[in-house]
This record gives sequence, structure tokens and C-alpha cells, in this order.
Amino acid sequence: MKCPFCRDLENKVIDSRLTEESDVIRRRRECLHCQRRFTTYERAEAALPMVVKKDGRRESFDRHKIVAGLKRACEKRPVGIEAIEGVVDRIERSLQERGDKEVPSSLIGEALMRELHGLDTVAYVRFASVYRSFQDIGEFMEELQQLIKERRAEGRPRKPRAH
Repeated sequence: MKCPFCRDLENKVIDSRLTEESDVIRRRRECLHCQRRFTTYERAEAALPMVVKKDGRRESFDRHKIVAGLKRACEKRPVGIEAIEGVVDRIERSLQERGDKEVPSSLIGEALMRELHGLDTVAYVRFASVYRSFQDIGEFMEELQQLIKERRAEGRPRKPRAH
């Protein structure tokens, strides 16, 4: 493991522990060269399916790409990185359970939309606007109207606007 500070390869593990989900090992390390400490996370690499894009291209499932997209959607929202990581963990797990060698990107996109819908409606709308590629304001407004109907059906009141 390369030290992120001095790039030296020699370090020692000070502490190891499983995360709450017990699928990741968190290790505290100390560089033997510069004596600075850093944390690493180890995750068993699971066989995930290839993702078939809308244009037919195939690419490997990329967890980091999904996390980055969710971070952008959740920017300046009260959504922590733990919640984002949890969303991606659930999606990875569901893909593994399917056992398919290939999955359409639309399957992943729709799963992300469902997760965001329950997590933060503003992040959901941001993600939807990019994912669904709204062509005009009318399409965007239809999505917002649907969200408003769902909120009212759930009995959730509208939040008053701050001035």
C-alpha cells in the first residue's frame, strides 16, 4: 500500500476492524518512512455484470462512477457519504444476486432513481434531470408535478419557504 503523503511502499497496520455491514475491512496504517497515518478500506471484489449502455457499448460496472454521480446530485443537500455508499452497496448487492453477466444501464439508473426518491427529493430531481435527459421545461415540470402528487398522497405537507 503506497503512502498517500510520501508515496513510500513500507507501512504497518495499526488497527483493523470490520464495518457495520461486515463487508469491508477498515485498516489504520502508519507509514514507516514519514510516520504519518492513513486509513484504507478493503472490499472483496465481487463478480459484477457488464453494463450495456443505451448505444450498445459494454463497460465494466464502476462503483466510483456511480458514487461520483450521486455526490453531484446530493451536493449541498443533507445527505452524508455513508448514505450514498449505502445506496451503491444495495445496488451492487442486488446486481450480484441477479447473477446476470450483463445488465442494461437503464436497470441501474432506475434503481438509483428509486433510492434517491426515498433519500432526498431535491437530489432525486437533479439526478432525474440528467438521467432522463429532459428535452424541455415541460418534461421537467411533469416530473415535478408527479413528485408533488406523491407527496400529497403520502400525507407529507409542503415545507414552508424560508425568506
